[in-house]
Order: sequence, then C-alpha cells, then structure tokens
Amino acid sequence: MPLLIPFASTLSEAARHAFRDLAMPQLSRLLTATRPAERWGSDEYSLTPPHERALAALQGWQGDDGALPWAALHAAADGIDVAGHAWGELTPAHWHVGRDHITLADPQALALGADDSRRVFDAVRPLFESEGWLLAWGAPTRWYAAHATLAGLPCASLDRVIGRNVDLWLLAHPQARLVRRLQNEVQMLLYQFPMNDEREARGDLSVNSFWLSGCGAAQAVHAGAAIEVDDRLRAPALAEDWAAWAEAWRALDAGPLAALAQRAQRGEAVSLVLCGERHAERHDTHRASLWQRVARGWRAQPLHTTLEAL
Repeated sequence: MPLLIPFASTLSEAARHAFRDLAMPQLSRLLTATRPAERWGSDEYSLTPPHERALAALQGWQGDDGALPWAALHAAADGIDVAGHAWGELTPAHWHVGRDHITLADPQALALGADDSRRVFDAVRPLFESEGWLLAWGAPTRWYAAHATLAGLPCASLDRVIGRNVDLWLLAHPQARLVRRLQNEVQMLLYQFPMNDEREARGDLSVNSFWLSGCGAAQAVHAGAAIEVDDRLRAPALAEDWAAWAEAWRALDAGPLAALAQRAQRGEAVSLVLCGERHAERHDTHRASLWQRVARGWRAQPLHTTLEAL
C-alpha cells in the first residue's frame, strides 16, 4: 500500500527555509532505502495538482489535465447513484473581492453547517434544473451536478485555487459557457440572500459563489489499488502557515514515516509518493547488494534538494 503525501513541497521560499531547518531522520532513512520509480506532473499551472494525478494513476484512471472524475467518486461515496451521467462537484464558496483581484477562501473556513448549506442549495437549485441539470446534495461543502456538458470538461482543482486569484483558473473551455453563466446567476442571487446577512452579522463568511471541479463519468478503481493518503500538510500549506506545516512534517516523520522505515528495514516492500506543486514522485524499495546500499547512502542528496525538485 503506497503512502501518498500531498503538499510535501511547495514553491514558497518561506516553506523551503522552514523545511531546511527540520531534522527528518525517518524520511532520510526511507529515501536511502528506496529509489525513484515513477514521476507524474508537469508544472504549477496544471489544472490537476500532482497528488491528484498520482492518485488517479495508482487507481488506474485515465484522463486529461483537469478532467479526472473525482466528483463521481465522491458522490458515490456520499450514497448518490452516479450511473449514466457525467458529474461535477459544486463546492459552495466565498469569493473575497480584493482591490486587485478575487480570491477563493478555503471552503472549510465557511464552517458551513448542514442547515445553512441546504438553504443555499435549495435556493440555487432551480437555476440549474431550468437548464436541464440534475443536482444532488452530498454534504455541507459537497454538492453534485450532472449534465452532458460535464463529460471531459477540464476544471481546476480546488487545491490549485484556494487562496489564489480565481481569474487565473476560471473555465475557458467552449463547453464551459453555460457554467460561467450559471456562476454569474448564482452570484447575483446570493448577493442579497437573507441567510448571508445572518451569517455576516454573526461574523461568518458569506456563501457567494461555487467552484466546479472533478468533472466526468465514473471510472472504476483497479482492484487492489489500496492507497493511504496522509494529507495533514494540506491545510497549513494552503493557509501558508509554514510553522504549522513544519510541525505537521515533524509528526509525519515520527509517525507514518517511522513505521514505513521500520518495514523497509525488515526487508518488506514499501512505497512512498511525495507530491509537490509541479511533480509527484514514487519511491519504492528494491533488492540491492550491501555495496549498492552503502554507495546509495554516499550519493544521497540532501532532503531539501529532493523535495524542491517536486
């Protein structure tokens, strides 16, 4: 079972400095005991971040950039019948209007309860259904939409957009014209939505838009594709809280990575997938002679060099 770690590296110079000051003995042991096996990704402007691309590949999925069917997978897990449709995940969101651009706040910062979520969902639902869309509520920050235009529609992952200028990631595909119109209509409807006045009065963020992602028809996950994803680095990385990110790295090293290193020391086959903003790289153990293991230790790169290449 591969251990996959999203946001193991970022392009932030502050994050790089934070990591260079860390002692990571278990990660060092693992990288000495393994060698690179597969690499996914391209650059920091891809719609699909490397951790999603790697996870999709390990599950046996096929799909272009930004067109991997996460919505159908999540909807099925939420008990929704996804057969026969192309699905997209609609995430209720707060778009913060700044002086120079609009940014997307982390949906978790909404602290959106089920009652508020359903009130907004019921309000916007007729806009979609009048255009022939099927909408389903899965959880407070997980709504789902089915429509023929969502088949293969490339969309930026939420993990690319949170905290960033939405203009860089808005849909430009010809199939997205209807989505953009619905987005504008939803924003106008929610601008004077009474619930938002209530939320703002108690200091909560308003729900003023949505983000569409993970579009496509369901794909089967390969049998035996068991993957452990430890995403504890995600929240601090997206919030650019590098002290918390470094602390999460320490916990990873002392916990899951230490357990993986012990298994590798016992001669078991282990696999570690480290994911940055541009690339994800899988490191697997392999049989090696004593001389090869010693030589690998001599040639080992500093940890920060390995991660900064992701």
